[in-house]
Formats: sequence, structure tokens, C-alpha cells
Amino acid sequence: MKQPKIQSLASLEQEMRAVARGEQPAPLDAALPSFNSVEAVARLLTSENRQLLAMIRDRKPQSLAELAEMSGRGQPSLTRTLAKLEAAGFVTTKMIGRRKALTAAITKIIVEIDPYSDHDLFRVA
Repeated sequence: MKQPKIQSLASLEQEMRAVARGEQPAPLDAALPSFNSVEAVARLLTSENRQLLAMIRDRKPQSLAELAEMSGRGQPSLTRTLAKLEAAGFVTTKMIGRRKALTAAITKIIVEIDPYSDHDLFRVA
């Protein structure tokens, strides 16, 4: 997976406007996941979501229904959570017939916090 980035909403808006005006080309990483803060990443990685990621990695469910049964979570809630995790690049889904096959897309997240500014970074492995 390519590296997501931390970018403030103001910075993202400024970048998008400059691209729209033709002042700069779209950045190469424009299609990659981005977060407005390290806190946003942390909110996504709740204990419950981390357990879900571990289930996907370790038990390799063959469908969303199987993951719902394994986790004890309702399918609508699980679908919303997985959509967020997929948008962040943490899981991938692939349609096989009428079912979604899930795969963990990362093995580790490394956060670098600059205590003197908001120029934090995170990398995924």
C-alpha cells in the first residue's frame, strides 16, 4: 500500500483549488487516503475495530456474513465500519460472485508525532 498522509482540511482545500485553477498539477498521491490529523486515525482504530482487523487477518472470513457471525456484530453496523476501514486503506474487499471477500491490507501503523507542531506523519506496513 502506498503511504497515506496527514493533511489539514484547509491545506487540502487550498491544494484542490490550485489544481482546479490549473496553477499546479494534481499531486501524485491525490487518490491515496488522507487524514486531517493523527487523532482521526486513532478514532478509526478503536479497540473494537482493531479486533475486527485481527479477525480479518487471522481467521480470513470468506464473506461479510461469516465475519458478522465471528464478531457478533450486526451486518449493517459491520458494513459501515468496513467501508470506513476500506476508505482508509486498512482492508480491501473483492467481490467473488455475490459475496465480499475481505483482506487485511496493512500489518502495522507507525505514527510519528512532532510535539512542537502539527506536522505529524504515519506510515503503514
